[in-house]
Amino acid sequence: MKRRHFLSSALAAAPFVKAQSKTSLQGTTIGHGDHRYQVDLEWSKAKRETHPVKNCHEMVMDDQKRLIMITDESKNNVLIFDKDGTVLDAWTLNLKSGHGLSLAVRSGLEHLLICDPGSGSVLMTTLKGEIVLKLPNPKECGAYDAASKYAPTEAAQAPNGDIYVADGYGSQFILQFDETGKFIRKFGGISTQALNAGKFMQAHGVTLDLRGSVPLVLCTERIRNEFHWYRLDGTYSHSVYLPGAYMSRPVIQGDLLLSGVCFGMKPNDYRMWRERGFIIILDKNNRVISAPGGQQPKYEGNQVSLLLQDQPIFRNVHDVCSDDVGDLYACQWSADSVYPYKLRRV
Repeated sequence: MKRRHFLSSALAAAPFVKAQSKTSLQGTTIGHGDHRYQVDLEWSKAKRETHPVKNCHEMVMDDQKRLIMITDESKNNVLIFDKDGTVLDAWTLNLKSGHGLSLAVRSGLEHLLICDPGSGSVLMTTLKGEIVLKLPNPKECGAYDAASKYAPTEAAQAPNGDIYVADGYGSQFILQFDETGKFIRKFGGISTQALNAGKFMQAHGVTLDLRGSVPLVLCTERIRNEFHWYRLDGTYSHSVYLPGAYMSRPVIQGDLLLSGVCFGMKPNDYRMWRERGFIIILDKNNRVISAPGGQQPKYEGNQVSLLLQDQPIFRNVHDVCSDDVGDLYACQWSADSVYPYKLRRV
């Protein structure tokens, strides 16, 4: 399949598509093969008057099996749910663009890595919201010049404590810091070319892929529909191309790689890009084996065919979280401030 790509500026000009009614979709079974799920659109028991949300950007599960979610609602940046959808706790750092959320370890205890692209902040906090580390702005530590834009969208911790930051709404670098916040290096960087391995049009997400014998840094190149892998020193390793799938962040769960697809779109079909979200699930060989809410994945040799939405369960999936029994939780962007949906594995 020939690749065709376009710049993110084209997306900004795309029209909004009116939302479809979801009432009849409650209880729908979606997905493929061994990864099929029953949709619960009403999982969250949060009350809007006490726990409002704008965009539900990302979610993780901690060791206590609590589901921790970040939103860009400054009244409560973080909501903590149990698996039945009850709100257990909520707190805020007064961030107006809370976006990235991942788990980290500090002094043997679980912490959170939070990214706020609007303020250019990457923070490590306790699970109660106490800030224990703030990474320096790249302009302060010599990584960027004064004219470079910095708007971090995701951060992830390596086994040795190093922190990798994806500057997905800024200058498209992955920045590496040590556990104390000292800058080590940057790699990647911006590219407007369709084929430019290891560089980004949008470095939206980052995680550590520990499934192989050697740990790798795994990043999403959303605009070019690719996953990129790097060695820990920033050396480019390889990529996987998933045509049509504008992925958010990569999520490793056991041997699987999951991602929320913000929207699926045919090449250059700018008219119909919003409200086309779904989820993708890849096996340990990085082949798509299920696409809940999307069309059944098909391969031509080693290349998956165009990935598009099949059922209008979702509008724009910004993240997917898997719990300890394999149920999924879908967070959405630009979806009328809906709370996460739960997908119960069947």
